[in-house]
Amino acid sequence: MPALTDLPVELFLDNILPLLPVPDLLHFGCVNRHFAQLSSDETFWHRKIEEDYNFSGSETARKNGWKFLYRRFSHPRVFVWGERSQGRLGLNENQLPPSVMRDGVPFPVQLRIPGSARIVGLIAGGWSFHALDSRGRIFVWGALDGTSAALRSEGYSIPSKRTEGPMLLNLPVKMRSISCGRSHCAALDVSSHVWTCTSWGRPFILSSHLLDKSSPETTPTQITSGWSFSAILTESGDVLVFWPFSGGMADVIAAKTEEFDQQSVTLPTRALPTDQESSVIPCYIWTMQGVDPVRLPVIPKTTLPELRGTGVTVEGDTKLIKIAGMNNTIVGLTNKGHVLIYSLLGGENQQRRSRWEYLPDFSEVEKIREHETLTSTPPEGQTRPEPPETMFITHISAQFRTFVAYSMGDRSVVIMGKVPDLGPAPLNVSHVHSQISPIIHPALQNRNVISVVLGDYHYGALTADGKLLTWGAYSKGALGLGDPTRIPLGQPGGFVEENQLRAAATRWGILRLPPPDVTAPTEVRFDHGEKRRRERYCFAAAAAGWHMGALVIDLEVRLRH
Repeated sequence: MPALTDLPVELFLDNILPLLPVPDLLHFGCVNRHFAQLSSDETFWHRKIEEDYNFSGSETARKNGWKFLYRRFSHPRVFVWGERSQGRLGLNENQLPPSVMRDGVPFPVQLRIPGSARIVGLIAGGWSFHALDSRGRIFVWGALDGTSAALRSEGYSIPSKRTEGPMLLNLPVKMRSISCGRSHCAALDVSSHVWTCTSWGRPFILSSHLLDKSSPETTPTQITSGWSFSAILTESGDVLVFWPFSGGMADVIAAKTEEFDQQSVTLPTRALPTDQESSVIPCYIWTMQGVDPVRLPVIPKTTLPELRGTGVTVEGDTKLIKIAGMNNTIVGLTNKGHVLIYSLLGGENQQRRSRWEYLPDFSEVEKIREHETLTSTPPEGQTRPEPPETMFITHISAQFRTFVAYSMGDRSVVIMGKVPDLGPAPLNVSHVHSQISPIIHPALQNRNVISVVLGDYHYGALTADGKLLTWGAYSKGALGLGDPTRIPLGQPGGFVEENQLRAAATRWGILRLPPPDVTAPTEVRFDHGEKRRRERYCFAAAAAGWHMGALVIDLEVRLRH
């Protein structure tokens, strides 16, 4: 007679285990070794954490640890630090530790989110943060546009209106991903509709036959925002771009704004949760029609080389699977590991004359093995990382003028690039792109980096074991390494010499001079000011401008039945 263990593995993973409550799942795994392996399957727990917590982890290169995260996802913490202007940290004076600077918070401080929200995604804008919770809701704080000011009496139809703390956008649908530009945000909901906010009070849905989901070419799968544009990646690998601050779309937004202002449109109070009115932003939702996004030219499939030394074989056509927005630039990644770049200079009317450029120095293992960081003698006291035997780029990220390409695993490779300020459209953009040199930080290689986030002048790398490493400029505390006047001399984040420390001494709570840039990625601690040292695990990070944030779980928390 067949035993229960003789049933196909797929039947358990796809049909039986998803029906079991979590306590029963854990008991199921205690029956024998076979069931223990089934109940620890990474793909199953990845799917379960996405279904139960709205957390896909697609923004990172994480490939395991999903059951570990699931067990501790009941109480994720939100930490923020860096510049304080425009309320971008969401902290009022009573929530700030007494030791912080007037203009910046130099170490992580926990931010409380209204209600029982379980935050699973964090995205930074130029002067703001956007947080996605397990129910698909969006919380915001700061100001969407910090270049001007709004009166206290004005509402959130004004882009420069700042919040007094985290507030919930009153949206009718569940969101699955968010991306922020400098002064706008875009999102994909669970039905793959594209949403955009140029003001938090008046979000719009982008309606176009190019996004009707009737085919892979018109079905959005990813949204990314550069400084002043947003780009959509479809299932087929096509890229569509729209500019909410220029051209036809800006004209429609301006006309709609004038129409709303004349009508004094407001939401009825019954649409707001009665117990949280003070922390909810009412949203008047409208549909953007008559302006289609611009479809970019296809990638040069026939001229892209077959990459050697990737360690993997990918069948099928070459297509884009990820995109990342910068300042007037998009970086793309193919399913076969090619990194490409596309200039958006000239706006929506110039794109038919532009083309995707292949970046071999960020794609080919032979090029990386020849990099001076991996071939030259390292400075005294430092160790030269071993050149990779294989390399397959799986993820990219970008912000302002910096982008990063990286691979997965213990032998991971992290490569940074900086696009020069092109100014007015140059005669030969491809020539400029060919001059982008890869930057390889020795401390980031072979560290199992799963995410890299970028501010204007500060950077962060998240590792698979929950460590957040930062480096770059002090930027009013955006590195999060601590008060530079209290860090021992010579340590990252502090000053090198005593005379530097004396010259930089705070006056009226403002640091006179910033400490030197941190060149070696250094771990951020999440237990500043606590009576005892606590081990915490960072599973997501965000950066932009001069500020940073992270989502953290306490390793002492255990699943309760």
